[in-house]
Amino acid sequence: MKKRYDFSWLKGIIKKKTGWYIISVGAAILGVFFAMAPYFVIGNIVVKLLDGVRDYSIYLNLCLLIMLFWILRIAFHNLSTLISHKITFEMLADIRKEICDKLYRLPLGYVKDTPSGSLKNIIVERVDSMEISLAHMIPELTANLLGPVCIVIYLFFLDWRMALASLITIPVGMIAYMGMFKNMDERYNNTIVKTKALNDTAVEYINGIEVIKVFGKAQSSYEKFVSAAKEGADCFIEWMRSCIWYSSVAMSLLPSTLVGVLPIGVYLYNKGSLNGAVFILIIILSFGVVAPLIACSAFGEDLAKVGTIMSEVSSVLEEKDMERPESSNLELEDTDIELKNVHFAYHKKEVLHGINMKIDAGSVVAFVGPSGSGKSTIAKLIAGLWDVGKGDVLIGGVNTKDIPLDIQNKFIAYVSQDNYLFDMSIRENIRLGNPKASDKEVEEIAKKSGCHDFIKALENGYDTMVGSAGGHLSGGEKQRISIARAMLKDAKLIILDEATAYTDPENEALIQSAVAKLAYNKTMIVIAHRLSTIRDVDKIFVINDGKVEAANTHDELLKTCELYKSMWEAHIEVKDRA
Repeated sequence: MKKRYDFSWLKGIIKKKTGWYIISVGAAILGVFFAMAPYFVIGNIVVKLLDGVRDYSIYLNLCLLIMLFWILRIAFHNLSTLISHKITFEMLADIRKEICDKLYRLPLGYVKDTPSGSLKNIIVERVDSMEISLAHMIPELTANLLGPVCIVIYLFFLDWRMALASLITIPVGMIAYMGMFKNMDERYNNTIVKTKALNDTAVEYINGIEVIKVFGKAQSSYEKFVSAAKEGADCFIEWMRSCIWYSSVAMSLLPSTLVGVLPIGVYLYNKGSLNGAVFILIIILSFGVVAPLIACSAFGEDLAKVGTIMSEVSSVLEEKDMERPESSNLELEDTDIELKNVHFAYHKKEVLHGINMKIDAGSVVAFVGPSGSGKSTIAKLIAGLWDVGKGDVLIGGVNTKDIPLDIQNKFIAYVSQDNYLFDMSIRENIRLGNPKASDKEVEEIAKKSGCHDFIKALENGYDTMVGSAGGHLSGGEKQRISIARAMLKDAKLIILDEATAYTDPENEALIQSAVAKLAYNKTMIVIAHRLSTIRDVDKIFVINDGKVEAANTHDELLKTCELYKSMWEAHIEVKDRA
């Protein structure tokens, strides 16, 4: 049965922290009790003054008692907040971890089709914005509701007529307050959509700033950002403008408990049916009825915010996983690869039409063909980055859908022209291929990958920080580090998808030589436009329009495949001109 990611799922996460929440709520209730206690003490002071008590020590002790209550109120409030924040941050970490685990299990197509700004916004800002709601809502909502209830009960105990008088403004104020919620869902969802659009536009503008400057699109791109920012601001302004009168009436009436207490109290006092000391005590206590309720009302918006964020989180978590078992005792030994009648579609448009191929273990093969022919798609299906739509991909005779992702990922080293470097040192980026590798092993693999010399030329050598996405390095340098990382992994199946596209011919030859040595007794798949680099492989698969047009050695393809021959001649012509 499909798991539902909604409030019930969130309640399940909260349930794991029930014990701590009980302690937090208990501390919050004590904090509210000690916050209300001074009202009773002040009432007692007023009564004693009216009774003519002149003993200064009594008033001093009562004032010290108020101070003690205030200190205890702060202590228990802080204790409640500390506990609730601790468990809330643990819950947010669990939610973020589940989202990241989900992205690992999703097809690469979903991740690429979803703007990075949207995913980043959900994982970071949106999840983080639940912190205030979850950390404060449960303990403070409980405590703030309990406090006024206790005061009202005590007011009824003192005089039921005055208790009702203290509540006169609440119904009118609540009606006005409810007016603020008119069309709230529509308006709130509009702010979410506009804010999301602004976030995506900002990320697009920042990431594309180089292209924007080069092609002189600064004005139009900036106007797009300004337009998104204006729409984001306007939707909030219009919402606030529609609520301002309701808010003013509600915030004016709700706290005005004296509107009912004073005239009715004076009337009853003059009639002799209300004791003066009790009247003063009721006036003081009435101030503590509405303020906590107003604080509670703010949690209505927080609840709506949590609901909206959970919807966004659910949009990721409820995406269909790739078909893989969670765990298995399977051990892949053989690296034979076979594709049987494989079909694959992007957004319902089929791009692979019945691919059949077999790659022997320990062989080096190449995929060539025009751009968009399906070469990289086949490589990604073998690497387990997507599931096939129809047909089977087998590694060592095992269908990839029966291989857990962690086992397949350990078995395969995949390097593309767009490999990502993390914002850490060069040494640690390479070590990601094998976290147990020593510094010496990292440097050895860098030498074999043609990285060592340029790394040592940097100011901090292997400890140089590469910047966000490797931004401090050139495209060729990033690729060579990515190849070194893959080589350090020592996987049995190596896939190089245009992995040397940004390297110069000299370094490309060095890398090819190093990779060839490390690929001994391993299976390697190479995708390259520079045909001269793959002419000596065991077999070349010519891919055209989503089909395998031919498969043979370089020499045989020149004789039998017109497409390959034309590609080779074009490559040689360009190479000669260079």
